[in-house]
Parts: sequence; structure tokens; C-alpha cells
Amino acid sequence: MLWLSPELLQNQRVKAAVLHGREDLRIEELAPARLGPGEVRIKVEAALTCGTDLKVFKRGYHAKMIVPPAPFGHELAGTIAEVGPQVSGWKPGDRVVVANSAPCGICSFCLRGQENLCDDLIFLNGAYAESIVVPARVVARNMLQIQDTTGFRSAALTEPLACVVKGIEDARLQTGQKVLVLGAGPIGLMFVALARSLDCGVSVAGRGDARLSRARKLGAEKIIDACSEPDWMNACENTGRFDVVIEAIGQPATWEAAVTSVRKGGLVNFFGGCPSGTRISLDAGLLHYSNLTLLASFHHTPRTIRRALGFIEKGVIRVEDFVDGECLLDELPALFKGMAAGNRAVKTSVKV
Repeated sequence: MLWLSPELLQNQRVKAAVLHGREDLRIEELAPARLGPGEVRIKVEAALTCGTDLKVFKRGYHAKMIVPPAPFGHELAGTIAEVGPQVSGWKPGDRVVVANSAPCGICSFCLRGQENLCDDLIFLNGAYAESIVVPARVVARNMLQIQDTTGFRSAALTEPLACVVKGIEDARLQTGQKVLVLGAGPIGLMFVALARSLDCGVSVAGRGDARLSRARKLGAEKIIDACSEPDWMNACENTGRFDVVIEAIGQPATWEAAVTSVRKGGLVNFFGGCPSGTRISLDAGLLHYSNLTLLASFHHTPRTIRRALGFIEKGVIRVEDFVDGECLLDELPALFKGMAAGNRAVKTSVKV
């Protein structure tokens, strides 16, 4: 395999998707940045679309993750093309997956094992590009080597799956529990796959024939189609109370529906993030006298990143169940326009 020298790389231009604001995504040619101490440059071999990226595209920013104008995208895997000074243990040609963030490791939250809440969590964007520079902290804490037999598209599922792994851990999911997943997008489908791997009985409520078909293929026993059943929230309740309810949509109405669908003593994980400033109304009596546990999972940790890659490399999560389309980098702005208009593809692989 031919590797470009650092000098030649610096003289080239890198094609990348740059977010400039609300529904304003442009393909541009950027000058590659010089590597600093501890940094590496990755040739992007696979980048995947994501529901979070769609939210950012529609809103034009994300206060924690990205402030435009900025390179866009955060699910990727690739090959190291160049290593900076003071990098040890990595070399050009290594096949890697990189997370979209890294914690500091020294703040009070990190020391408690809550690295997802790190006071100095840094984020990495720029997956939709020919190459990306990975900051030193991400290299040190959240870049992993992938097996030669693991495809790049498969490995690129690591970051979203790591968030789901954290959600499963937070919910303390156990074998044989009855689980309801609200939402049949990529995240909801990953919850189905992991819950079924624990031999849980899983029901799914969502929209889109293709997505609901995937949920059934992944082992969901009961499918509630929110398009064909206008009163689908009551349908969830009538299916029987659940031990665990996972809200993977991020809408106030479904947050409230999740609480009415769980059994006495059950647990609700509000996994789907609602827009900032959202308020919901809950029945205090129901919460108290039913002794419910309510929690919300956010992001991932270095531990769940590693567990997620393990699930992928063991075949628990298969790329063909989640990636159902492909587009060229030049076609990405049009793809996001279509997604914003209601395209219900699961995930699309972006070919750079």
C-alpha cells in the first residue's frame, strides 16, 4: 500500500463536508493541518450517517459537540496515514476506529467512572472527509486497533453502539426481562439487538416499514407501527406493562408514554435527547406509588467503546442489519436534505 509522505500530504487538499449552519452543508477542499504532538492523521475508509448528525444539520449547531463552520460527521473507521511527534504504539497502515470524544481522566467525574460527564470532554468531528486529524487525547484514550477480518463499515458502528451499551448497562438489563423500545431508528435497533442477545423479550414501537422489518429480523416479538396505529401509545400500554422501557426517539410525548408503559417497580431509560428547554408532564402519584426508576443515559465512556467493538468483532452486531445505503461524499448535502424531509433509511455509508 502506498503512503504519502508528510511533506506531500501538506501540499494536497482534503475534500470534506463542512457544516455552515442550519441545513447548510457544503463539500469543500481544505488544507490538511500539520500534526501536533501525539496526533495522527487517518485516511477515512468508512463514515456513517447518524441521527445526531441529522439533528445537528436541522438545528445548525450542537452546543457541546460542534459550532459551525466546522467539519462534520463523527462515526468513522480508517487507516493511519501519518503519525505526529511523540506518538508511540501506532504506525502508518494500522487499521483503527476512533471515538468522537475523549475525557480528561482526572476530573471528579472521570475519577468516579463517569467519563461521559467529564468537565473537559473534547469532541472530534470531521468523519465525512478524505482524512481527519485525531487529537492526542483521543489517540491516547479512544482510538482502537481493529482486527484484519473486521470491515471498516462494521467498525464505524462502534461509537453509536457504545452509547447503546451504556444505556443497557445503566438500565441493568437482565436475561428474560420484558423490554419495550420506543423508536426503530439505528439506536432503537441496536437496543433490540443487544436486548435479544440477553434473551430478553422485546417489543418495538416506531415508524417506517423497512425499519420495523429490521426490528422483527433482529428478534423483536411485537411490532407496533405508529403510522398504522394512530393510538399507538395506548397500544404500548395494552401490550402489557414492561420491566424496562427504552425511549429512543427524543420527543416529549414519547418520554411521557414511556412512563405509562412500564410496570410497577420497573425502569425507564430516557435515552433519546429532547431539544434544550423541553419540559414534560409526569404523574407524580404514578411515579411514587409504582416505585418507578427513571434515568437518562448520555454518550459513552472508554469502557463502553471497547465493549462495543467487542460486540461487533464477535458478530453480535452485524453491519448489514444497520447500514442500508451508500452515497458519495459529493452527494452528502442532498442526502441530509432528504433525511430532514423524512427519508427513513437506517444508516448510509459515505464513500469518500
